[in-house]
Amino acid sequence: MDVQIAEEHAPSEMLTQDRAARFSKAHQNQGRAQLYEHALRRGEGQLVESGALAVETGVHTGRSPQDRFVVQEASSQDEVWWGPVNQPLAEEDFERLHRRITDHLADREVFVQNLYACADPAYRLPVRVVTEQAWCALFARNLFIEPSPSDQGAPSEEAAGFTILHAPTLTADPDRENTRTETAIVVNLARRMILIAGTGYAGEIKKSIFGVLQYLLPRQGVATMHCSANAGADGSVALFFGLSGTGKTTLSVDPTRTLIGDDEHGWTDAGIFNFEGGSYAKTIGLSATAEPEIYAAAQRFGTVLENVVLDPETRHPRFDDDSQTENTRAAFPLSSLPHASPDGLGGHPVQIVMLTADAFGVLPPVARLTPDQAMYHYLSGYTSKLAGTERGVTEPETTFSACFGSPFLSLPPTRYAELLGERIRRHSPSVWLVNTGWSGGPYGVGERISIAHTRSIVRAILSGDLDAIPTETDPVFGVAVPTVVPGVPAELLRSRSTWDDAEAYDVQAQRLADAFVTNFTQFVGAVPASVVAAGPRTT
Repeated sequence: MDVQIAEEHAPSEMLTQDRAARFSKAHQNQGRAQLYEHALRRGEGQLVESGALAVETGVHTGRSPQDRFVVQEASSQDEVWWGPVNQPLAEEDFERLHRRITDHLADREVFVQNLYACADPAYRLPVRVVTEQAWCALFARNLFIEPSPSDQGAPSEEAAGFTILHAPTLTADPDRENTRTETAIVVNLARRMILIAGTGYAGEIKKSIFGVLQYLLPRQGVATMHCSANAGADGSVALFFGLSGTGKTTLSVDPTRTLIGDDEHGWTDAGIFNFEGGSYAKTIGLSATAEPEIYAAAQRFGTVLENVVLDPETRHPRFDDDSQTENTRAAFPLSSLPHASPDGLGGHPVQIVMLTADAFGVLPPVARLTPDQAMYHYLSGYTSKLAGTERGVTEPETTFSACFGSPFLSLPPTRYAELLGERIRRHSPSVWLVNTGWSGGPYGVGERISIAHTRSIVRAILSGDLDAIPTETDPVFGVAVPTVVPGVPAELLRSRSTWDDAEAYDVQAQRLADAFVTNFTQFVGAVPASVVAAGPRTT
């Protein structure tokens, strides 16, 4: 149904900061079937033989972190972690871009979704998405939480709600609006508004709200985390930290456990809650054998497939085809997975797994961390940024991303580490470092650790089988490496023994250790000396 978006039409709980805007042709809160019809009518995508909707995002097939801005205004400027992650933008520049986006959307057919973030009603954040593309409205409906008659509790004063004005076909004007390029993702915390222009990559919608939650929730004492979470039959919760491509989704989707969520969570005095209602799973190389539940969900009706190549005759997805990008994605509601939690809530974690994809090929595939080592590795956030997750990344790049997600941090990293560290001290989960990257040599020489071996490692962690296993201390990284893991070759556990040239391993390991120490100098003086001392040993 076409409606006019105006103050009198907006639900009282939802957002009103865009009330001055008037859109003459808006489709509000339409379901998946209607959004499919609009997307196909408008030529936005193709119907996959199995029922999913396949779309292309244009030149942007990953996030554009260098084009993310936060409006510099009085209420937040003393708290925001300013720098390359949160670039300041003047209020007058925001207003110029806001007026242009509003005018742009006013002249077009738009699609509006009134949704929520945060499964815990005490922290629920209303989110209104206004977009010129039907498939992006479907994406938002899949990734956020749909209101239902059974929802209880009103949003708190702090969580008054945010509006996203999404105009991918409008380009920003760097000369007039002081953006870096024609792409801009702008967050205004005071106005509770996000502007997105010049990029068709829908992941910007999802991650912009994550950044907002990373600002709002820590101020309420919530540890916000870039992690997946699942629970065993006894309710015991495990967390999986890691950047995109390290295995958060793959390893947390387990038919023997309940999936709480696969990407973004908060940890309160009551336990864990998911920020989202859906999954944004990578699909490159996806197979029914290795990841059967995700494979099935990725092809169901309602799923959005981004940049997945289709067979022109059969319309079957070619998940091994990376000719568009390696960052192919499937966006679907968690209800598409058979073992998903119905409420997105869980207890306090019993195990924490920090995932890294080590392109140097020197970190052990699994190691137990002390609390100080856990904080060191959490603040370091070492991994290899995998191809396609950001624009211009075409092969693994070594990176240190604080809290395993620095592009999404709104406050200084130590703020998040303090909150997580306090929870770890209080609830005493075991903490593990799991390398899903390379073994036997660096990227291009060695091989990536098989998913089968990584699954065996994770199963052993979650079952408690590794708790009593003897360990050996890695001479460079100082972590406790189990000597035995069921289902994993013993030689794989000792990274040095997997290399043909042990001396080459020593050189590479020291190179990575030096990189860790250099990176961590930014936190010296801001964290306890015991955390600084928990890092690798350099010569």
